Order: sequence, then structure tokens, then C-alpha cells
Amino acid sequence: MKSIELFAGAGGLALGVARAGFEHEVVLEWDRNACDTLRRNKSRSVDHVSSWQIVEGDVKNYDFRQHAGNTEFIAGGPPCQPFSLGGKHLGQRDERNMFPHAIRAVREIAPKGFILENVKGLLRQGFSNYYSYIIHQLKFPEVTPCGDEDWIDHLARLEKLATGGNYAGLQYNVVFQLLDAANYGVPQHRHRVLIVGVRSDLGVEFGFPLPTHTEDALLYEQWVSGEYWDRHRLSKARRPAIPAQLRCRVERLRSAIPMMLGLPWRTVRDAISDLPKLSEGETCRNMPNHFLNPGARSYPGHNGSPLDSPAKALKAGDHGVPGGENTLRFDNGTVRYFSVRECARLQTFPDDWILEGSWTESMRQLGNAVPVLLASAIATDLRKALRGADSIKSRPRRRALAATS
Repeated sequence: MKSIELFAGAGGLALGVARAGFEHEVVLEWDRNACDTLRRNKSRSVDHVSSWQIVEGDVKNYDFRQHAGNTEFIAGGPPCQPFSLGGKHLGQRDERNMFPHAIRAVREIAPKGFILENVKGLLRQGFSNYYSYIIHQLKFPEVTPCGDEDWIDHLARLEKLATGGNYAGLQYNVVFQLLDAANYGVPQHRHRVLIVGVRSDLGVEFGFPLPTHTEDALLYEQWVSGEYWDRHRLSKARRPAIPAQLRCRVERLRSAIPMMLGLPWRTVRDAISDLPKLSEGETCRNMPNHFLNPGARSYPGHNGSPLDSPAKALKAGDHGVPGGENTLRFDNGTVRYFSVRECARLQTFPDDWILEGSWTESMRQLGNAVPVLLASAIATDLRKALRGADSIKSRPRRRALAATS
């Protein structure tokens, strides 16, 4: 199923969608370092990437109409900074807000379906009206603002269409959900808003996949069966004590049926323990992007990720690599930076995926990325839902937009 990728960044969403069976014809990204990463992996013929046409440039200037009738699917992660909890919270007033161009891509291509993702900050109360506006525009992408109509009035007009039920133009069934990547096998707590749309004339229904991994299953393996420590070859003398706040919960789990708990959350130890061990300042010659920068510090409320839980969400700092979330915390309270390769593991990139740019730029790319495994889980279920639909159908008969007031 032919597709295009918008705002590709380091390629996490693009790679996950490609693993699900979609074939990217074009991958769009404006950042030079991220494009260098994509080009480097294409040149090395990394799985799924060798056929990508990588277009470096501003999506504002891209004509999506050239893909109409041929491209069946769109995926993309509009820049998250306008809505990020760690950003300036400007939302729709931020010039980096690229949702209007994601909506334009849907309007000009009319694909069978799309996946868009963003940070959970998009769901902040202060952005609720604008978030509703995004969803309604995706439902009715051809109903554009009239003249100098502001977005509040445009939203009111779209809401009338949604409740009227008699619109004959291009329309999508849109669902959205906040997901924690840890619940899908990613060794990191990363909350992302996933927005999925399916063209309404296809008669296809989509529901988000249920979580496959749980905290209870991890706690069972750690504190009831001990399988977790056995797998990592930690003797009983080296195993930590059960944290006091978990004792009552663990007691309840002793009577649980393991297979009913699902798969265990994956931890930092699960993700990185087989990588070569390094000292601060050391670089591994046999593993790309694996080196330890010195100078890590923790801050109040930002004190690093524990080894035996999923990592905290990696972050992309505006002024370099942030402390805290991008560090590993040891039992004695000391911290060190994760290596770029370790962060790639936490984002479930394959080991043959190389990040280009300086340490800061590589970490920024990873801090902005979608975990490959999460993207693949959503895209796989969506492709299954679309598989039964006919080939791209003729676009629904357009009606005069002036009549949709």
C-alpha cells in the first residue's frame, strides 16, 4: 500500500509504518541532520529504507496533489513543540504548528487512511478547543475557512456539519487515543496522542490495539517468580529488596495466573544490558553511536531513569541535551548520560540504524522520535482494517463549500 511520510525526523514513525507493510514513496523532512540520518540509512540499504525518496525541504512548499489517486496512506508527526509540556505552550499561535499542512495533505491526496501523532500536551485543557478544531478539520478536510474567517467560526461551521449528517464531500472517520508506549513493548514510558482517520466511503472500522505489556507482569517476574533476575543472571545476593510501596501489590500478585497478566513491561536493563560496557568518555569502535559523554547531573524532579523499570520519556532540549530524563540512575544516586545507541534502543530503533550529527543533534532527533515498535503496532492493525477495502475509489462528489455553512 503506497504511502508518504510527513515530518519524518529521525524516522521512527516512518520505519514503524514501513514494517507494517506500507511502502513510502516520499519521506519529507526539513531538518538537515535528520535528513542526513535518513540518507545514511538509505545508502546502507537498511531494511525498508532503500526505496524511500527523501525530500529535504519545508512542507509548506510541497504540492501534495501530485500524489492524488496513487497514494493510499499518509503518516506524520507534526512538530510537537507548540503543544509540548516542556515547550512554550503557544499551540495554534506557534509558527511551528504544522497541523494545517498535515490537513492540507489529506485534502489534496484523499488517502484511504492516515496516522498522525503528537505529544500528550496536545490534550492540555488550554488547547482543548484547538484540538477539537484539528479533529473536525481532519473529518472534513475539504471544508476550508472562508475568506478571513477565524478558526473559532470555522470550528462552529464544522461542528454543524458533524451533527447534520448530510455532508456529501470527502469525509473521514477519525479516532484518537493517548497511548503509553511501555504498554506495547517499548522500554520507555512515552505518552503519545495517536490520531487515526479512515475514509468514510470505505466502510472500514478501526479500533486501537489493546495493550500487550503490563506492569503487573513485570512485577510478577521480578518479585514473585524471580524470572526477571534469572534472565539477567543476577544472584539472589545482588537482587534489590522489594520496594516498600510495592509490597501489598506484590502479595496480591502471588495468586495471579501469569498468562492472564500479559507480557511484562520491558525495562532499561532489558534494552541495554547486552551492549558493550563503557566508561565515561569512552567510545565503542564496534557499535555505531555508542559512546558515553561525561558531565551528567540530576535535578529536583529530573533524576534519571532506574535500571529495572521502563525509562522515563527521552526529551529533546531546546538548548542541548537535558539532564534527568536522558540519564541512567543507579541505586547509589549517581547518574550518567545514556549513549546515543542506548537511546536508540529505548526508542526501539534497530542497531543498524545510524544517527547522524553531533551528540546533541543525535539526541535531539531521538528525543523527538516516535518509538518504532509503537508505530508498527498501530499501523499493523490499521493496515489489516484497510486490507479488506477496495482499491482507492473515486473521490466522493464535491459539493460547493459555500453551501456548507
